[in-house]
Amino acid sequence: MSETGASPLPATSPAHSPLLRAEQFVWLTARVLEQRLFAHHFLNGGVDPVDTALEAYRNEDGGYGHALEPDLRGPVSQPLHTGHALRVLDAIGRCGGQRVERVCRYLTAVSTADGALPATHPGRRGYPVAPHLPVVDDPPSELLTTGPVVGLLNRNAVWHAWLFRATDFCWYAVDSLDKSHPYEVQAAVAFLDSAPDRPRAEAAAARLGRLVREQRLAALEPGRLDTYPVAPGYLPGEQHFPHDYAKTPSSLARAWFTDAELARSLDHLADAQQEDGGWPVLPHSCARGWYPQRAWAPGIALETRPMVTVEALRTLRAHGRSIG
Repeated sequence: MSETGASPLPATSPAHSPLLRAEQFVWLTARVLEQRLFAHHFLNGGVDPVDTALEAYRNEDGGYGHALEPDLRGPVSQPLHTGHALRVLDAIGRCGGQRVERVCRYLTAVSTADGALPATHPGRRGYPVAPHLPVVDDPPSELLTTGPVVGLLNRNAVWHAWLFRATDFCWYAVDSLDKSHPYEVQAAVAFLDSAPDRPRAEAAAARLGRLVREQRLAALEPGRLDTYPVAPGYLPGEQHFPHDYAKTPSSLARAWFTDAELARSLDHLADAQQEDGGWPVLPHSCARGWYPQRAWAPGIALETRPMVTVEALRTLRAHGRSIG
C-alpha cells in the first residue's frame, strides 16, 4: 500500500499519470528523505517527517554531510551538502530559527578569504569523491556554491553577518560575467531571484539573459540539439533548456524565453520520464543544479534519480502542466 492508501499499480501502464508512475518509482528506489519530500509535495504529507529525515545528515558543527549530495561521500560537513539541506528546509518552510543560525556559523567557518563558499572544503580529504570535485588545500570562492545559498537565505529573510560579504561576492561575480556556462548561470539566477535590491537584480538578469541567448547556452529547439554547442568542459549531451533556468514562472529567467520556447522545453522535460516512472540522470538535470552529474560510482545514479524526479515534477507543476 502507498501512503495514499492505493494499491501499487504496474508502473508501465499507459493510463497512469506522470505522478502515479513517479510515485511507484520513488517508493521502489528513493532514500527516506526523497520519499518524505515526495509525500510532502504531492501526497499532502507533513513537514515533520521530512525534517526528521534531514536531521540524520546534520553534524555537530552545524553543517551537513553523510552523502546528502551523492557525489560527496563520507560523514564530514561540506558546503554542497549544506546548500542542499537549505533547499530542503526552504521547501518545507523551515529555513530559519536557531538551526539556520548554526548553519550560518558553519558557513562562516568554511568561507574563503573573500567571505564566499568554495565548492569543497579540504576536510573531506580521504573520503570517496566524484572526480569532477577535486580536493585542494586552498579552494577558490565559487559563485556556483555561494549564489544559491545566499539566495535561499535572502528568500527566507534570514539575517546573519555572513551574508554581507557573501552577497558582495555574488554581486561582483555576477556583474563580472561576460562569458559563462550553464551551471554558473543557474547559480546566478538563484542569487538574483531573491536579491533584496530588486532593480539591480532585474537589470543584472536582463543582461544575463542576453548573454545566454548570444552564447547559445539554452537549447531552444530540443528537437535539434545537434545545432546547439556544448559548453567547454561539458560532456556530449549536456545542453541546458529554458526550464533549467526558469524553474518557476516567477523567476527572473522566465523573461528570457518566449512562450513557445518554454512550451517546447517543458514538453521535452515531460517526455523524458522513463518507463519505470523516474526521470533519468542527465547532465542537464542533475539534482544539485550547479555541477555536471557523472556516474562515477554504481550507487550515484540510483540515489540521484529520485531527486531529479521530484524536481522535474515540481517544475512541470509550477508552470501549470498537468502531472496527475
